[in-house]
Amino acid sequence: MKLKRILKWSASVIFVALVLLTFIAYWMSSNDCDHRPTPSNPMKAITHCEYGGPEVLKVEEIEKPVPNDNQVLVKVRANSVNPLDLTIRGPLLLRPLFGLRKPKDTRLGVDYSGTVEAVGKNVTTFKPGDEVFGGKNGAIAEYLCALADRAVVLKPASMTFDQAAAVPVAAITALQGLRDKGKIQSGQKVLINGASGGVGTFAVQIAKSFGTEVTGVCSTRNVDLVRSIGADHVIDYTKEDFTKTDQRYDLIFDLVGNHSFSERRRILNPNGICVMAGLGGAGWHEGFATRLLGELNGYLRSRFVSQKFIAYIAQFNKADMSILADLMQTGKITPVIDRTFRFSETADALRYLETGHARGKVVITIE
Repeated sequence: MKLKRILKWSASVIFVALVLLTFIAYWMSSNDCDHRPTPSNPMKAITHCEYGGPEVLKVEEIEKPVPNDNQVLVKVRANSVNPLDLTIRGPLLLRPLFGLRKPKDTRLGVDYSGTVEAVGKNVTTFKPGDEVFGGKNGAIAEYLCALADRAVVLKPASMTFDQAAAVPVAAITALQGLRDKGKIQSGQKVLINGASGGVGTFAVQIAKSFGTEVTGVCSTRNVDLVRSIGADHVIDYTKEDFTKTDQRYDLIFDLVGNHSFSERRRILNPNGICVMAGLGGAGWHEGFATRLLGELNGYLRSRFVSQKFIAYIAQFNKADMSILADLMQTGKITPVIDRTFRFSETADALRYLETGHARGKVVITIE
């Protein structure tokens, strides 16, 4: 009896301690906004000191970066926005990673293109004047520094800065999802759910470059677009449910996650793969947690059947960025750009992205 009381008391103490620690961590979580020094060599960047919608974004002057021995300094010419940037809203499920009360990282953006302005003393692969594109956190700014051996490569001469800036996150997500997780092979039948969005438009073109038969799923207004970028078949989801047809696929690249495990399994071949790369498309939606749990359910249940449901997070690397540059240079992929906004209109660009109706990519140009 005494032991039970001790255990009960100990459990209560541990619970109170955990609550207290969580409370302290919440209120101590902060960022550098309140004590950012006045820049001696200023540049403009898009920042957000608080969680919230696009209204929390602001143009701020911060210190212009200086490249170290292994970096290149890039004068940014264009950026593009991605669903990842919508984490400025601070979804509760992600706050342990991004900051409980305030965002730890106050910068915005990943995709960029621009011109090399300076290089570190150890850099031999780039020189001032080179036109490049790549991925780097906090990319929506006038300048950035990037490690020369990481996710930055020469921009194909045939592509504009706007086109190159549209590529990194979306195209590498499509490439790694189809090739590495989906094990795509020539002659396969591939279905892409969400074919008209940023990742989807690249996925259609990359899947075709592998010699597959591609079916794209999109809304009525995007049918012609998806067909124009190479899809062999297009399903208008407002008129037809692709999970209720007699067609079977070797690979489903699902960027929406709006069908159940059983529904998607029904249209997969016995050893087919469903790559789950999205949770509702580009727009901000309140069903994020529900769809996340649905994809987790699919992943776990597929452990016990021949068909596989796979989730992943794309990773930047120089080799894949070079592959994407080659695909652009040879004309096998061409970025689809819906709208272009000025740097000062970054908040408007994000507002448009989160409506979920963007066709392809939303690009920002640096004035």
